[in-house]
Amino acid sequence: MKYLTAQLVHLFGQRGTKRNIKILLRFFAALAALVTVYSTIFHYLMAWEDRQFTWITGFYWTLTVMSTLGFGDITFHSDVGRLFSMFVLFTGIIFLLILLPFTFIRFFYAPWIEAQAAARTPRELPADTRGHIILTQYDPVTAALIRKLEQFNYEYVLLVPELHEAMRLRDLDLRVVVGDLDHPDTYHRVRADRAALIATTQTDIVNTNITFTVREVAPDVPIVSTAATATAVDILERAGATWVLRLGTMMGKALTRCTVGGDAVTHIVGRVDELLFADANAARTPLVGKALRESRLSELGVSVIGLWDRGEFQYATPDTVVGPNSILVLAGSADQFLNYDERFVIYNVSVKPVVILGGGRVGRAAANALTARKVNWRIVEQVPGRVPDAERTILGDAADVEVLQRAGLMEAPAVLITTHDDNLNVYLTLYCRRLRPDIQIVSRATLERNVATLHRAGADFVLSYASMGATSLFNLVKRSRIVTLAEGLDVFRLDVPASLEGKTIADSGVRERTGCTIVAVRGEDGLVINPTPDTPLVVGREMILVGSPESEERFLESFVEE
Repeated sequence: MKYLTAQLVHLFGQRGTKRNIKILLRFFAALAALVTVYSTIFHYLMAWEDRQFTWITGFYWTLTVMSTLGFGDITFHSDVGRLFSMFVLFTGIIFLLILLPFTFIRFFYAPWIEAQAAARTPRELPADTRGHIILTQYDPVTAALIRKLEQFNYEYVLLVPELHEAMRLRDLDLRVVVGDLDHPDTYHRVRADRAALIATTQTDIVNTNITFTVREVAPDVPIVSTAATATAVDILERAGATWVLRLGTMMGKALTRCTVGGDAVTHIVGRVDELLFADANAARTPLVGKALRESRLSELGVSVIGLWDRGEFQYATPDTVVGPNSILVLAGSADQFLNYDERFVIYNVSVKPVVILGGGRVGRAAANALTARKVNWRIVEQVPGRVPDAERTILGDAADVEVLQRAGLMEAPAVLITTHDDNLNVYLTLYCRRLRPDIQIVSRATLERNVATLHRAGADFVLSYASMGATSLFNLVKRSRIVTLAEGLDVFRLDVPASLEGKTIADSGVRERTGCTIVAVRGEDGLVINPTPDTPLVVGREMILVGSPESEERFLESFVEE
């Protein structure tokens, strides 16, 4: 009964309900008038044929003919009567078999079904809700974030201002609440004051309004917002944002980590406490062609977690051979990386400019990151003045071979494809691979599903904007819990589960059963970086692992949920 009441309240609370009811009443009134007129004509035509019927019989005949039932127990004998019968039958088909069903469905049944769905779409959370994550938009970044939240059993709610969109997302099994994003009552109803985090990924202007509104309701709850410009960062912080992420800038920097241009020293890509992770180009160094056991890198204290080679990641073993296009993924301390740099600082991988396709936020951020590494670059951009450094900007279409030749693609060690259009990125990847089979191609993917497509098109490295943004947001839920080294390769920290009590790293079978690698263990004396295989695992102590999201899930299933 309560459910039916909610449906009726929503149905009659809609602005268009009164209009729909008026339309239905007018239609039925017109239909009743038409039946009355036909019944009257029937009565007089029958009298003209010297036959007498009651008025009730006239209504009976009209309804049976208009509804095409036509029992045939009452028929006209004259041609005039038969013509009238045909006319009544024709109008009956139009009114009762066509207009009536469509009118009823359009102005009553469809709104009723919508009211049923809307009654099931919540407008507030239970009063005892706490510790949840509030999201203000469903986009590629938050879609990837929701998958992470569900994987680690975090409660979340997605605020949606439009009812139809909320119902669509609810059909996708997402937890939604309908409410205006700029109204304080909305955040009261979703218990924002007791939330663990509020994340907004709208435009800079909308994010500012949301942040300011939320801060009135929840003065102490952490708020993370994305921003497109440096100016927006300052405004959002003044509005009350706890953290502001410029994902475009972060993506640009991440793309440059994978390039083989420049030097062969380490470049930090992540940090977990005092444990550092870095990429290092192996091209044109003495490491090329040698197995890791021959490289004597262990003497420097660093640990080689794995190697990227033409977009394929392989975990390192003593017999892994370093190729001419390999990029090493290293783990170690600051001092250990300093030892590595002192040995390899003399090697230059390439002095030719790296080519960047696209001068948007990501492209410009990549150029700035390359400048910081003292790597020369050229940007191909169609919009004049978009890139501040005009001398290193090549105006033109990146799909034009002459433009690419002017940019130096034929001699460049690497090309970065940075546009926000995945279809265009696939096109440019295929084109560059055909022009230069030996060039390193690093591409951006907005959607996670296009990562594999870009790899098939010829990209050596692909970084997902959605995955990077989701990981950055998720890290703020559990501070620095996950660090993304590259697409599909994360660093995460977990407490040693009871199932591993008393076992050493070698005996645990973590690597064999899950694909994860333990790179650090927190002992009594602090963090032990690159622990030996005989290091014991103690319940409650923290360990840091490297692996894919799938391998992390296998670890949780194999050891934590046993």
